[in-house]
Parts: sequence; structure tokens; C-alpha cells
Amino acid sequence: MTYTQWFIFFLAVQVLHFLGTWKLYVKAGRKAWEAAIPIYNGIVLMQIINRPKWWIILLFIPIVNLLMFPVIWIETIRTFGFYKKLDSFLVIVTLGFYIFYINYATDTAYNKGRSSKPRSELGEWVSSITFAIIAATLVHTYFMQPFTIPTSSLEKSLLVGDYLFVSKFHYGARVPSTVIAAPMVHDSLPFTGTASYLKKPQLPYTRLPGLQKIKNNDIVCFNWPADSLATMWGDHSGKFTYKPVDKKTNYVKRAVGIAGDSLELKDGYVYINGKKNELPYRAKIQFYYTFECKEPISQSTYPKFLLDKERTGVYKILSEYWNNDRVQDSIKVNGNLSKIGEDSLYTEVVGGINQNFARKLKMINVENKININLTEEEVSRLEKYPLTVSVKKVNHAPDIAVFPHVEKLKWSQDNFGPIYIPKKGATVKLDSESIPFYEQIIKNYENNDLVINGNNIFINGQKADSYTFKQDYYWLMGDNRHNSLDARYWGFVPFDHVLGKPVMIWFSWDANAPSFTAKIKSIRWDRMFTTVHGDGEPVSYRYFVLALIGLYIGYSFYKGKKKSKK
Repeated sequence: MTYTQWFIFFLAVQVLHFLGTWKLYVKAGRKAWEAAIPIYNGIVLMQIINRPKWWIILLFIPIVNLLMFPVIWIETIRTFGFYKKLDSFLVIVTLGFYIFYINYATDTAYNKGRSSKPRSELGEWVSSITFAIIAATLVHTYFMQPFTIPTSSLEKSLLVGDYLFVSKFHYGARVPSTVIAAPMVHDSLPFTGTASYLKKPQLPYTRLPGLQKIKNNDIVCFNWPADSLATMWGDHSGKFTYKPVDKKTNYVKRAVGIAGDSLELKDGYVYINGKKNELPYRAKIQFYYTFECKEPISQSTYPKFLLDKERTGVYKILSEYWNNDRVQDSIKVNGNLSKIGEDSLYTEVVGGINQNFARKLKMINVENKININLTEEEVSRLEKYPLTVSVKKVNHAPDIAVFPHVEKLKWSQDNFGPIYIPKKGATVKLDSESIPFYEQIIKNYENNDLVINGNNIFINGQKADSYTFKQDYYWLMGDNRHNSLDARYWGFVPFDHVLGKPVMIWFSWDANAPSFTAKIKSIRWDRMFTTVHGDGEPVSYRYFVLALIGLYIGYSFYKGKKKSKK
């Protein structure tokens, strides 16, 4: 819906409000016309139902207002004597239209002195829970959102099992475009897996002013532009679905390139405007390396210093694939083992390589090799290991899956570019060579009608040889270069997909531990309440935060005890 359509909808709601409540306004000693003036009618209504005037603000905040409207409906009918549970049920299921019945079909009286306190303990409990949910939804949507790290794409900086607070206000809180959605859940309801939102109506993209702009190497939380999964974690059905921007899967990557940059990748390293990108100290870039050992790899010959609990992301071949012809065909080229297949066969399972499978694919010395995800410092250590024959960096072949999916470019996940990252207001030339880079932007991210007919390009029915961008774009990648689904595959991330800036790790444990007991033992106390950004070693503020929590609990206990004595 456009802003004009929303304005018409707003006026229609005001007309309905007037028709359904004007008699109640009169019974409360107000004028009938006061029920017809937008915003003012809400302020008057708050006075009638004896509630704070600032509540009217909550009625205009998307998502929060979905929780506030039922509260206002119930408060209104109770002010005019309808206290029964059935009345509350009817006003909610009729979306407030039960008030029409009260307004026209009853001779109810206005209860001016009605107490604002609930009449029972259950009522008080429900009231407290309702407003706790409203407050949490407001914070979650516009200020700070909890976020979980599910993959190792930013390993070393952020670990699998880190729980983050993501700031919405650093880059400007994005007003939800999906206006009818369950509060504090993403794209699916817990337990049921069904959609937590309605695709229509949609608000136009709106963002509140931010405190700062995205800088090179900032870690950014965003909605995955290429998402077409039914739910955030996928439904494995192979079906595609449309999802509104704010309901696409949440991702977190590093903004190695920002709007206006020229970016190039050489051997997996990023170059910005011709200069090698210098990552902050906490960022430890990693690649897959093929470790060749002098002896068959087993638990006794595997490098012990690499067996730390954070190590993840080594290639694996599952046992059920060993006799799967489709898998074997996919990793062979003309009957011989491809480079991709060779990489895939070096497994993390020490001594667990299936030799029959290896022989079938005509591969030798598999038992002496393994692909390991390593930092540069770890490579140096491994090269000095007495049983090491060689440590060679995996270099991926050209891949059509790499953006912009043009085969003749011969780009790979390790080597591609240079590529221009679009900036708002910048204009680029359009032709058959450049259109693959910007087609997605023009058509899907900036909502134009794009037609490509041979060498001719038409935008909104007009022939075009250039295009001016309407918003900034970013190039977001993982530090774990050979184990990250990122911009190298889907391309640019529009600013309207940016969710926020991770600011603090509030909890961390090994999410892949085999049991709950093992997870408890794996809690990373040194990471709790550490900041995400910054240079140098992370500093934990857990004792300071725990002290504040303890003081708050102590104060609440003291205040409650004092109140009970009175």
C-alpha cells in the first residue's frame, strides 16, 4: 500500500470510530463532534476511560498497536458497565465492532469514577502480562533485539551459540512493513511452524533517523535478500515463497564493502578501491587448507593443537552418500574426480574415510589428507608440525553460482571483480555487459518494471541506457571465507534490508554440544556481556551487569516487603 492508500484507510477508520462511539462520547459529557476529529478523538477517549493520554502514541506504532487496540476496546466497554468475560471476548473477536452494539442498542450509563485497577487477582495478572508484552514488543521492534548466531561464517569474531543484542537505533530503526504480525517472533509461530504474519497490507518502507552510517568492516545484521524459504530455518520442501523484507531470514555478516566502493577479491582477500582490506584485530580470517600428513591420519597423528572446542566447518561426506550414484556423479567430471570432489573427500572424521568410495572415484592417498579450516596463525603452526608434508590453501575453480552468475567472467568465490557497490544518487551505464550486475536492484529492490529485449533495456516502459540508484547497497561477507553463504552468491544487500548493529554478546555456549548437560558445561563465561565491535581482546562486563541485576532484585524485594507492611 502507498502512503496515499494508508491515509485513505486512516480516514476510513476515523469514520468507523465516529459511527461506533459518538453516543458514548455524549453520555460521557463530551460533544458528538469530538469523536470525529482524528487524534484529538483519541485524546478525549483516554480521558473518558481514565487512562494516560500518552497511550494514544502507542496506537500509531506498527505491531505495538495490534496489542493496544484490544486493550482500548476492553477499557471502553468496561467504562460503560460491560464487565463480563463474554463482553470482553465479543469485543475482541468482532475487532471492536461490538462497541457499535453498545452504542446503539443499549441504554448504558457512563461510569465516570470507575477504578483503573483490575477487579481480581487474575485480572491484575493478565493486565501486568499484557503491558509487559507491549513494552517488550516496543523494545524488540524499535530499540534492541535478541539474536542468535546459528552458523560459523563469522567464526572467531562471533561463534556458533553466541546470543547477541542487536541495536536498532544505530543505523535507524526500521518501521515494520508487515503491519499484521505476531509480536516478538519472526516469520513462523512457535511449535506450529505456520506463518506469523499476513502478507497484506504492507506499509511503505520507512526508517527512523540513525546515530551513524555503516562503515567498512562493521558487523551488520540484515534480512537475507535472496530468501524464499517458507520459514527462517527452511522447510526442506523445495518450494519457493514470497516473503516481505522484514520477514526474510535474519543474517549477520561483515560489511567489507560499503556504498560507492570498488571491490575485488584476490585469493580470498578483499581489496577496496585497490587497497587490501585491513580487518580489525578481533576478526580472524579463515580458509580451508589441505593438510597432507606423512602417515595415515588418525587420532594419534591428527595435530592436537587443532582439536579445540570451537573448531567447525571441515568438509564432511555423510555415510549415506557413499553408495549414492547421484552424489558420485556430481563430484566427477568425465568419469574422473573433479577438484570439488577431491576437496569434499577429505573429511573431519579422523580415520573414518570410506576407502571403497575413494577407490571407486579413483582417488589415492585419501587417508593422508584432510581439509581443515585455519587462520593464518594456525597455518604457520601446522607447517612446523613434524608429520606435515604440506599445507596448501584450497583454491576454488570458477563457478556460475558466483554473482552475477555470468559464465564468461570465470569468477570464483576466491577471485572476482572489480565490482562497483551502488550508492544512492549514483548513475551507471546500462548495456548487455552491465545489466547482470544491476538487474536485481532495478527490478526487485527498487521496484521498477524492467524488460530486456536483446540489447535493448526498458525501464517502466522507457528505453534506458543508464540508471540512478535510489538507495545505498553493501557487500556483506563472512570472515570464514570458505564456509560462508554471503554476497559472493546473492550480490548486493540494500539498505532497506539492514536490521541493525550487533553491540553485545549477552550469553554464549556450544550450541552443537550433544546434550543439555554438555551445553551447560560449555558455557563461555569469558564471552558473556562482551562488546561485539572494538579492537583488542574482548572485555567482559558480566560482573558489572550481574551486580546491577542483583541490586535491582534486592531493591524490588525491599520495596515489596515495605509495601506489604503498609
